[in-house]
Amino acid sequence: MMADIFSRLEKLKKERNAVILAHYYQDPDIQDVADFMGDSLALAQYAVKTDADVILFCGVHFMCETAKILNPDKRVILPDMDAGCSLADSAPPQKFKAWVDSHPDHTVITYINCSAGVKAASDIICTSSNAEKIINSLPDDEKIIFAPDKYLGAYLQKKTGRDLLLWDGSCQVHEIFSERELIRLKTRNPEALVLAHPECDENILRHSDHIGSTTSIIKFANQSNYEKFIIATEPGVIHQMEKESPNKTFIPLPTNDGCACNECPHMRLNTIEKMVSALENMQPEIKMSEKKRLKALKPLERMLALS
Repeated sequence: MMADIFSRLEKLKKERNAVILAHYYQDPDIQDVADFMGDSLALAQYAVKTDADVILFCGVHFMCETAKILNPDKRVILPDMDAGCSLADSAPPQKFKAWVDSHPDHTVITYINCSAGVKAASDIICTSSNAEKIINSLPDDEKIIFAPDKYLGAYLQKKTGRDLLLWDGSCQVHEIFSERELIRLKTRNPEALVLAHPECDENILRHSDHIGSTTSIIKFANQSNYEKFIIATEPGVIHQMEKESPNKTFIPLPTNDGCACNECPHMRLNTIEKMVSALENMQPEIKMSEKKRLKALKPLERMLALS
């Protein structure tokens, strides 16, 4: 049965001249059929270069919007329109714009995990891969707003020494990792390194041996001489890590309730079956006004130029 579904997906992909892009937090089956895997920066860069007519984006809504902003002439579809993002939802566009307008002397650097409306109210977009570089590219005396993730913002303040004005947003996955469980795992596995995403709280980051984007975490583990790692990010990334480093051990960090199952519920709404349906019906499709797209495009282009 599943073999028939995978066969149907491949047939539709060829018929539609479609490319499948997928984030590392997707279900392993989706990762394995993707034409390109990446974190937010890599996916944005690939979306600009693809010559496909259709982009089937397996991620969450803001990622699909980003692909559409960068590719107005391509059809961008996603498996499930309800695949949102708690971090993006924490910054409603109208409320965010009003806050930005109340600080007119600040340059607005916004993490890519936000809606097109928030991007349109920003000066430069960044990802966890390039945020530090982008902040450091601005003059030392330039006032900066950083949004929407307060934990990533706090980490960047520490890394850059800059005084950032932070929006009070967070990711529901990364903010509930347990420091107690981390200390317990480190005690039981003293030979393991801790790899963490900078969207985590400082109580996790201070115990970490490497802090970086999903791509950075995967690369670090693959190149490290160590054999065991505790992973403080969405556990979907472990599938790719195990493929690249099959002889190494990866331990997902539990949450405050002790569950080592901290999957993003929005990412996991996407399925192979929904991918087939999306290509069959060319729905759901990302659409937005050209006015909004152009406003959101400018800060994205500034990011890509600096990356």
